[in-house]
Amino acid sequence: MSAATKAASTRWPVSTLTLAFVAWKCFLGAIAAGATLVGDAYDTSGGSALGTSCGSRWGSGLLARFTSWDAIYFVNVARRGYLYEQEWAFGSGMAGGMTRLAQGLRLVGLANGASNESASACLLLESLAGIIIANASHYLSVLVLYRLSWHLWRDDKLALVAAILHLVSPAGLFLSAPYGESGFALLSFVGYYLLARSHAGSATAPTSKVQTGLLLPQPLSLKRAATVVAAGLAFGLASTFRSNGILNGIPFAWEFLLTALHVLPRRPQEAVQQLAVLGLGGICVAAGSVVPQAVAYWRFCYSAKSGPRPWCQRWPPSVYAFVQSHYWGVGFLNYWTLSNLPLFVLAAPMLFVLLRSGFEYLRLDRRGSSQELLNGLGARSAQLVTLVRCMAVAQVLLTVLAFTSYHVQIITRISSGYPVWYWWLAANLMDRKSKDPGNGIVMFMVMYASVQGALFASFLPPA
Repeated sequence: MSAATKAASTRWPVSTLTLAFVAWKCFLGAIAAGATLVGDAYDTSGGSALGTSCGSRWGSGLLARFTSWDAIYFVNVARRGYLYEQEWAFGSGMAGGMTRLAQGLRLVGLANGASNESASACLLLESLAGIIIANASHYLSVLVLYRLSWHLWRDDKLALVAAILHLVSPAGLFLSAPYGESGFALLSFVGYYLLARSHAGSATAPTSKVQTGLLLPQPLSLKRAATVVAAGLAFGLASTFRSNGILNGIPFAWEFLLTALHVLPRRPQEAVQQLAVLGLGGICVAAGSVVPQAVAYWRFCYSAKSGPRPWCQRWPPSVYAFVQSHYWGVGFLNYWTLSNLPLFVLAAPMLFVLLRSGFEYLRLDRRGSSQELLNGLGARSAQLVTLVRCMAVAQVLLTVLAFTSYHVQIITRISSGYPVWYWWLAANLMDRKSKDPGNGIVMFMVMYASVQGALFASFLPPA
């Protein structure tokens, strides 16, 4: 790429990212289309769900290839709501959005041509709605990550590279299919952007050392308070797409603790205001997880005709935790079996990247490209350094949970909603000393997304 082309790319980032987005989606779409030419999917559940009652016009085709694995649950829940207990493992945010968009598509006559009976049973519109939401969310998340990156680092090139890395995330086709990952990433990035904006213009005195400061500036204005609460709302909505969104509450918990311990004894009036705002924001974050659980508790533990389910007597009475354990075997070290060793090997590159990048942003005494970024950020605002470190903590915790308790292979897709590793990799790509390892990681990302796209479209593992 010539110097002029590079300059143009950073000068018009939205155009650059839009063109890159279209090219990448066409590439993945071509892989999915190619899978339809090779033969039938290994498991025809997606095609059956979309094609059995849809008639020839609504037969299983390319859209059915995007409706594999968990996407089948999402399209069914989007059509008729939560019916079976195990369906509560799938976030209501994505399913609810699909329901409303599918209803809108029907209102504009997209289901015309199918009989009333077929149209009522066909799930193709729900699948189409999920694909639209996933791709739109992914596109917007790329743009929001660019804005967040620029706001933090004030580096056009790094912001652009980080956004492109999110675009070509190893999540691949999962960010185009009826899954919750793209919506989760968008809302998480929006929440962090709002938190970063909440103290715009409140920079600390320049210093050569990175300091750990409070997230909220003092005094707390009404505008900043509203921005912090709005960030909590965004994180709460993110939790309705993916349960790990609760980790986005770490900045609120950390700031609440610091304020209670250090500010409250010295400036009680200001501290009470901050604690109220942080508490309200934290409640919004938690609501994204608690409200769906409360709805399920009422349905299965109070109004169920067959009597309460076993998890109703547990504490906390979480349908999500029970379903993950009972139906999918999720739990501490439950996945550590010899037969799952290949999946750990498959996940190893992303586990390494997430841990390495997370700890580099937490260990502020280290040298390197990441440390230079943090030093520059600390010279402008210690509060922003605190925010970035909270992001790094969330990323490290997610990685540990994935390694010890989750189906470990999903780390390649759920990592897409965590920005720290994008910044770490972008900084390495821009550093001559670490450029080659960075290029190797990018090559892995592209290759993994490509192969995984073909496997996903054929309903083959890993998912």
